[in-house]
Amino acid sequence: MDSMEELVSQIQRLSSNMNSEEEISRFHSILKQAEESLLRPQASQLAPFLEQLNPSTHSLGYLYILEAYTGAALSKEQATVLVPVVATFLESCTAEQIRLVPDKFVSVCKKFKDEVVSLRTPMRGIAPIRTAIRKLQSSPEQLTTLHPDFLLLCLLAKCYKSGLSLLQEDIFEIDQPKDLFLYCYYGGMICIGQKSFRKAMELLKAVVTAPMSSTNAIAVEAHKKYILVSLIYNGQFSTGLPKYMSAMGQRNLKNYCQDNNLGLVKQVVSSLSKRNIQRLTQTYLTLSLEDMANRVQLNTSKEAELHVLQMIQDGEIFATINQKDGMVSFHEDPEQYKTCEMIEHIDSSIQRIMALSKKLSAVDENVSCDPTYLAKAGRERHRYDFDDYDSVPQRFNM
Repeated sequence: MDSMEELVSQIQRLSSNMNSEEEISRFHSILKQAEESLLRPQASQLAPFLEQLNPSTHSLGYLYILEAYTGAALSKEQATVLVPVVATFLESCTAEQIRLVPDKFVSVCKKFKDEVVSLRTPMRGIAPIRTAIRKLQSSPEQLTTLHPDFLLLCLLAKCYKSGLSLLQEDIFEIDQPKDLFLYCYYGGMICIGQKSFRKAMELLKAVVTAPMSSTNAIAVEAHKKYILVSLIYNGQFSTGLPKYMSAMGQRNLKNYCQDNNLGLVKQVVSSLSKRNIQRLTQTYLTLSLEDMANRVQLNTSKEAELHVLQMIQDGEIFATINQKDGMVSFHEDPEQYKTCEMIEHIDSSIQRIMALSKKLSAVDENVSCDPTYLAKAGRERHRYDFDDYDSVPQRFNM
């Protein structure tokens, strides 16, 4: 093949005839040969040829050309024009074709992410990368290498709700450990931004306790935020670490340095005042704003009022404020758990827990039958002291 014009013509003709393994293999062979002889040498001059192809019907050939073009040293003007081109491709391409060369698809997506970040327009990358994740996934339970990139864009654009929608999906299939570390770390920061501190603790704890064989800066940073979020959510922090945490992970967490967690520290201070107000609800039915400010160690009654109003809005306490005499009346939780909405919520939660339980049982069964696991368990059997475990109650003995 001597020219790009001839390659474009081949792509247009062969894309409509990919009906068998033999035809797909032949198409692949042509594209790989063209990659070395045409695409790489002319990488920065490929933009006009992309305009001659349809990203939907010519997805595979389009991807080869686009991947070569994004890998070239582009000017700022070219990079600016490239962003909408890649966004259109990610939205239009055929999942079946791009999965034939997932590495090239991921390369294009990551270059696209880098460009929107460098242009300081992370918002433009959120929807295309979300679509790319769906097309790359072999199942909704798979964690792809694009998940962390999507969450990072949500963080930079402060689109926390978009990130939360992805975090609500259960993940059971993981290819690269680094993807899991970044997914949970960025996910934890998104939950912090949304004040979903319980979910943030779960994700950050997953980073801290995940198996690791070498020093992991992500786990160290996650542990710092985990401590601060624990203080915000629980009002205390337990220094004990889970027994299943790796030895390397425990050593990592002893190495601390100054960081940029000032925002979280300020939230910790604010949460202490809120927690003290919550304690007052257990003692008093009514209390003046002035007395509350003194007991909680706030500067003015106005500051106490703002705290109470925010807590009422967030559903942390149930109270009313009498503006005339400056009194706060505390109430019981009005939720009676009788409404149709609440019953549906409880039912959906039960169904989800049951599905997770079945999934966990299946994973446990697969691991228990894995030859590698059995071999390792057999080698380490002598380490365990079975006297440390409680004996089975007599009524359960068989």
